[in-house]
Amino acid sequence: MSYTSRNDRYSSMKYNRCGNSGLKLPAISLGLWHNYGDVDAFGNQRDMLRRAFDLGITHFDLANNYGPPPGSAEENFGRMLKGDFAAYRDEMVVSTKAGYTMWAGPYGDWGSKKYMTASLDQSLKRMGLDYVDIFYSHRPDPETPLEETMGALNLAVRQGKALYVGLSNYNAEQTRKASAILKALGTPCLIHQPKYSMFERGIENGLQDVLQADGIGSIAFSSLAKGLLTNRYLNGIPSDSRAAGSSPFLSAQAITDEVLSKIKHLNSMALERGQSLAQMAIAWVLREGRVTTALIGASRVSQIEDNVAALNNLAFSQEELLRIEEILK
Repeated sequence: MSYTSRNDRYSSMKYNRCGNSGLKLPAISLGLWHNYGDVDAFGNQRDMLRRAFDLGITHFDLANNYGPPPGSAEENFGRMLKGDFAAYRDEMVVSTKAGYTMWAGPYGDWGSKKYMTASLDQSLKRMGLDYVDIFYSHRPDPETPLEETMGALNLAVRQGKALYVGLSNYNAEQTRKASAILKALGTPCLIHQPKYSMFERGIENGLQDVLQADGIGSIAFSSLAKGLLTNRYLNGIPSDSRAAGSSPFLSAQAITDEVLSKIKHLNSMALERGQSLAQMAIAWVLREGRVTTALIGASRVSQIEDNVAALNNLAFSQEELLRIEEILK
């Protein structure tokens, strides 16, 4: 069944300028970390991407190792680009990353120019693209000079394989140094992708200040704290949930009585605001304009629709913000 996007796809989405660049990103972006590998139903993947684009989501975030198996999310995304979105490529912002283990041996991990360059070439081939819009260093490499990793990002832009470059999982000092190197090379850092949510606020301890000072945008991942900031765990741990399984990202032991109490109090507040807990959590991440875009994940279309509806109420009173701080203590 052929796909034609809705004519009103830009009517309700909010777009924010990314740092000091000319690029605007949707306030909500879609990540393909989970649910887009070969182990997942391709039809559902396609339905989610179609709906996301119809809702004005133009930014799609990947990495070389997304799957499983690693690389399969890019391959499946490439199939959708060719089959559904070929006519819309210039309306899409596609990003990918390199930095985590991708293949065996000394050249398939971390941040060497050898690995970064080869990984990007492989990513472009999997997606059927001539270039990506954003290419990230996925994590800092403690054994490779920062100048080399940043040089690889600069090379990608010089070769026309990426339009912009970004960092992910770099702390404030690492980001400051990396940004200075990139500026000197003539390829300024566009964006930083940190973990950020009501339950994970490390970026407030210096990183956000560095980003603001250097004119770097930000895209917050795990804004829903691995699903904790949704209605999923309000009544305990469902048997089919991530926490009930063997996921390395969320264990049942992490969902303590104290955490559950916070979730329930936050949920009550969200209901008072006319929002779901997930919607309020996304709105909170986007508060005050310090985050360019919130990166969401989804396993079904309805989750994307619910998350995008967070944009209907982004405002918080000072009293509400103080109340959230009290809950989170």
